[in-house]
Amino acid sequence: MLNVNDQAPDFELPDENETAVRLSDFRGEKVLLVFYPGDNTPVCTRQLCDYRDGIDAFRDLGVRVIGVSNDSAESHREFKQKHRLPFTLLTDADLQVAEKYDCKGMLGMKRGVFLVDQNGLLRYVHVETVAIFRRKREELLAVIDQLD
Repeated sequence: MLNVNDQAPDFELPDENETAVRLSDFRGEKVLLVFYPGDNTPVCTRQLCDYRDGIDAFRDLGVRVIGVSNDSAESHREFKQKHRLPFTLLTDADLQVAEKYDCKGMLGMKRGVFLVDQNGLLRYVHVETVAIFRRKREELLAVIDQLD
């Protein structure tokens, strides 16, 4: 179980263009990791579009948003284009990274949100117990703003 102030587990996953992305590549930046069950599902679409609509507010707080699901790069490209998502989507095909972040469930990916600070420490940790719930943009922005 991961807790606030733990070191965020590093990982390398392919993005929507099949380019390898490492979490440690973003040291010196804040990263909001968003684990979500699937592209083009109702709750996930609402969640990621909510973050899209607040992308300027996240950027104003110095936060880079990165989505993670087990969907393919092709699925991510289509999802990203269809909904004009301005952030990277990573493919965790075998759910190994999801498992490190306590987001692997019996039926696949659980919904979770993690704020990784500039030094690679977890500053916010939330894994949903029920997949239909999600952290809204306003809640996350308020938490991030209070951390600084």
